[in-house]
This record gives sequence, structure tokens and C-alpha cells, in this order.
Amino acid sequence: MTFPSRIERFRAVDSTQRVVREWLEGGTDEVAIAVADYQTAGQGRQGRDWMAPPGAGLLLSVGFKPEVLAPRHGWRLAAIVSLAMRDAAEEQAGLQDGTIWLKWPNDLVSDAQDGGLHKVGGVVGESVTGSTGVKSAVIGIGINSNWAAVNFPWALSRSMNSLRELAGKRPIDNEALLEGFLARLEPRYEALKQGTFDAAGWSAAQRTTGRRVTVELGDETVSGTATGVDPESGALVFRGEDGAEVRVDSGAVIRCRVR
Repeated sequence: MTFPSRIERFRAVDSTQRVVREWLEGGTDEVAIAVADYQTAGQGRQGRDWMAPPGAGLLLSVGFKPEVLAPRHGWRLAAIVSLAMRDAAEEQAGLQDGTIWLKWPNDLVSDAQDGGLHKVGGVVGESVTGSTGVKSAVIGIGINSNWAAVNFPWALSRSMNSLRELAGKRPIDNEALLEGFLARLEPRYEALKQGTFDAAGWSAAQRTTGRRVTVELGDETVSGTATGVDPESGALVFRGEDGAEVRVDSGAVIRCRVR
């Protein structure tokens, strides 16, 4: 298999998710990747807008056709995309291992001085499943690479960060970041198709573990202390206020707040 089978770069596009979805529906082989300097209609989870100034972030979507992957493990595609980008980002920005973390279910974050978390990137996924496996999936990821803090949106400035700021305001090469990401994604995906998932690495990268969390599930809100994640289902595991263990599937989450 050629990796990737198709990759195209756009100066501006409405959504890389749409582009890759249409490629897969039209018969394009996996793994197909669309990269954009700017998106006019980019969206995160739950339809939230994802906007970044041109060139300020690395914005891309990855299309898979992993029919050997069981539907219950489809979430692992977003997990390997997140882990590949985390490792590539730390290297490209010259950061120490463990500077970038994962915040369940879909964020890349860094530690804030006040003990909180700053969002550096986000992941969104969609899939088509059959009775025996995942027919297709499109995983979108956006990471704040070259976004200078002085240009952060005022309303989000206290909750976000970028690789440029973490690197001491050093410019980030988006093309090198993309190459590093692809180099790390290919072996992770090949392993996944062979039935191997780095559950230990994914679990260890979670910054939610050991922290107080509040999870919004539609009309219901549950709180407790996160104790880990389930590598089989992808669920967040936490101890509720009454001491009982609670497992929350990522697909049901509207928002997860960490305290």
C-alpha cells in the first residue's frame, strides 16, 4: 500500500472533512489526506466552529477504509491520529516529551501555570460501519502551530496555546510537522490493522487521569475523579460523587471539563 495513497494541499477550503469524505465515497483508496492553510467552515465535535488564521495551524483530514477494524474499535483511529500528531508536534517544536498531552475525549493540551489545561489542538471523526468492520472513516485534526499569542481570540486566549508559544515564540514549519506526523501515523495504522493498539501509550498520555472532571451528556451532567480510560471501549472511567465507578462513552459526550 502506498502511504498516503493521495495527499492534496489547499490554500483555502470550506472543510477538509468534506473533501476527504467525498474522495472516499468516489472510490479513492486509503489513506487519503487533505491539508489546508485555512478553512472557511471547519468544525470540531458537536458542530462547534474550528477557525484559525491562514497558516496559523496545521489543518488536515485523514481518510481510512479499515474493514478489518471492528466497529467497537473505530475510536482507535482518532487515538492513533492524536498520538502521531502529539509526538510529531513535540519533536518539531523542540519540546520535552510529555509537554503535549491528550485530554479525553478529543483535545491535545498543554499544562497551564495555574494547574489547568490549555488547548493546543482538537480532533473530530466520522465513520461508516458495516456488520463486520469500519467501512470508512474520516479523522480531522487541527493543531495551533504558528499562532502567536498576541493574535489569539480574546474570548479563548486564557484557554488556548500553540506550538509557537510553547517553543519560546520560535516559528514552526508546518510542512515539517506534517511530514513528522505522516512518519508516525503509518506504523501506528499498520499495527492497528494487524490487531495491535498502543493502549499503554494512549492511556499514559491522558491528562484527565487523576483530575476532577465534569462531563455533560445531553441533559445530564456527571462529576467525579477520573481514574483512567478503557482501552477496549475508549470510555472515560471515573469515580462518581457517590464512590461508584462510572464509564462514559466518548460518543455520548457534549463537553468534558477538567478541574
